[in-house]
Amino acid sequence: MNRPRAKLGEAGESRTVAWGMTSVLVAMYVINFADKAVLGIIAQPLAKELGLSASDIGLTGSAFFLMLSLGGLFSGALDKWLGLRWALVLLVVLWSMAMLPLILSASFVTLLVSRMILGFAEGPNSPLLFSAAYSWHAPARRGLPGAVLTCSASIAKIAIAPILAYVAVTWGWRSALVALAIAGLLWAVLWLAMWKEGPYGRSGNSGKADSVDSGPEESGPEDSDPASASATAPATDAEPAVPWLRIFRTRTFIGGVLLIAAAYALAAVVLTWLPSYFELGLGYSRLQAGSMFSIPSLIGLVIMLSSTWLSDRLITKGVSMRAARVVFPAVGMLIGGTMLVFLPFVSAPVMAVFMVSLGYAICTPVLPLLNACVSELCPPKQISGVLGVFLSLMAFGGFIAPYMMGRIVDAAGDGGDGYATAFQILGGVALVVAVVGIVIIDPARDKNLVRPNAPVVAAR
Repeated sequence: MNRPRAKLGEAGESRTVAWGMTSVLVAMYVINFADKAVLGIIAQPLAKELGLSASDIGLTGSAFFLMLSLGGLFSGALDKWLGLRWALVLLVVLWSMAMLPLILSASFVTLLVSRMILGFAEGPNSPLLFSAAYSWHAPARRGLPGAVLTCSASIAKIAIAPILAYVAVTWGWRSALVALAIAGLLWAVLWLAMWKEGPYGRSGNSGKADSVDSGPEESGPEDSDPASASATAPATDAEPAVPWLRIFRTRTFIGGVLLIAAAYALAAVVLTWLPSYFELGLGYSRLQAGSMFSIPSLIGLVIMLSSTWLSDRLITKGVSMRAARVVFPAVGMLIGGTMLVFLPFVSAPVMAVFMVSLGYAICTPVLPLLNACVSELCPPKQISGVLGVFLSLMAFGGFIAPYMMGRIVDAAGDGGDGYATAFQILGGVALVVAVVGIVIIDPARDKNLVRPNAPVVAAR
């Protein structure tokens, strides 16, 4: 009786193993976003115990995003010095250790320093995680795994945040930090036991040897056809590094930064202010506002997964990367931005919830799809470094937007008008950068400029 053959990818890798490795990375990203969200969950009991003002909590959040941005600049160096395996272990151990001072000796200074350390340690995480995931997925198929990673934020808000809230209410706010520290250390053990680099990473074709043994299926018609082999082989370390500035000066990188920073600014504002808008601006109770916090995440989860799956399908059907990875999500950003621009003119609370949730959700596919675009500009061994700079620049949107929204709300006097006006401004910014992105971003053009001799990966 013949066993069914495992489904293999372009480089002979097992797709089951590829998605298994991606799932391990998703688990880490969920813990990562839970670390971000826990401050909002424990803010009130923490403020009461330590006598903190809202400004103190806001300063702590801004300091976190600033250090997150700076830490991302070190992702390439960590990848080079330690490799993905040990770099991610180091980061998750630092997260867990960053929790301990606040547990042992709570004060505002301890809170501020621990969140700054946490932000700096989380900075390199996103580029390293995407780099690890991309090592298991061909360029034409990176939209969906990128979206699955990005959706970890939604998973954390939908599933993990309520658990942390229950833990904090039942056993105290320190117990939520202890739970996250333990979760991080358990993940590190799982990672060390399971991780192998895929065939599209820095080890290139040697990844075939590192992946699961596929037996006789490793030899086939494609292996004996040099033309086919060159078309499907992943890039290797034989491809020389390119100057960093050559990548950063491309219109794809610059336009991508504008789009992704605007989308991240909107995401940071939703994370920080949306429950307050529902409560103070739309008149919902605190319990209703907290429960409704999951609405944009649920909508965003569906839109991001479906749109990135469609983007991958379009590329495998022969549609250009510019159309599938840039124009497609940028048009979504135009639609979402337009909805936010008209938000102040909506008086019905239910309709306002719908517009702000859908407007935000339609903008989210920009995040994973532009990561995939930028990863095309550089050899595999430089992906972590390039994404580190790219995502660090993105994080400045998260550093600036929540504070600016607070200033707008204070200046408006009426909470509801202030929140709606702030979302309107973010929608206007989304409209402008979406148009700019459609005009200037072309990953295929800039890849040929930066890597004229890059191996070609066939889209299937």
